[in-house]
Amino acid sequence: MQKLIERFLPDTEIVKTLALPVLALAIFAACLAGWMRVKKKIRIPYTRKTFHFIIFSAAGVIQYYYGLHAVTLMGSMVFVLVLIAVALGERLWFYQALARETDRPHEKKFILFPLMATALGGVLSNIFFPGTAYIGYFVGGWGDAVGEPVGTKWGRHRYTVPTLFGVRATRSLEGSTAVMLVSVLVSFICLYYMGQFSVGYALLASLVCGIAAAGIEAISSHGLDNLSMQLCASAVLSFFVHG
Repeated sequence: MQKLIERFLPDTEIVKTLALPVLALAIFAACLAGWMRVKKKIRIPYTRKTFHFIIFSAAGVIQYYYGLHAVTLMGSMVFVLVLIAVALGERLWFYQALARETDRPHEKKFILFPLMATALGGVLSNIFFPGTAYIGYFVGGWGDAVGEPVGTKWGRHRYTVPTLFGVRATRSLEGSTAVMLVSVLVSFICLYYMGQFSVGYALLASLVCGIAAAGIEAISSHGLDNLSMQLCASAVLSFFVHG
């Protein structure tokens, strides 16, 4: 257990090197989302997923180049930043960019639950599928980030999904299709960049990953898909990468 915990803990060198840049990035993403919501009146599905996209993408890049310890550092900072936003509520632009009207009166819970689901997804992916966990970040970050905005703007064929606290939640076939296509794209980019696989093999693995990720997202409970998508993508790609 001690060795497992040590895998996640950032060392002094990582903290010295990345603490300030990572904190600056997290604050920038929060401010951008808040500015989009309050000043530009952009709808919450877009502002919320803007923050989601930046953070997940940064986590993938940081883990690929610096390792799991660095992502733990970043995740801890983002976790605290979101907790502060929830504590301060409407007074903070960042909170207004995250709190969906459709989640009322449980909007704070639907900020905290996805936050915890994201953290748990990252932990489990790195425990069971460490070689592909970082790709799971990209699939969850890009695929899920595009699904809600696409569904909000173009979703015509809607279906109900499981949810918590009695809040009604729906997704759309259009949004789920976008999740699949983007998941295929980003997983292919990651596999191709690794330089270990032929284009055909990378494309096959990406197609399977995209279909699986979209399928699991479609049936996941509202607020918990950050966990299920990460874990699903990491598991599927681990099969193709490691056999």
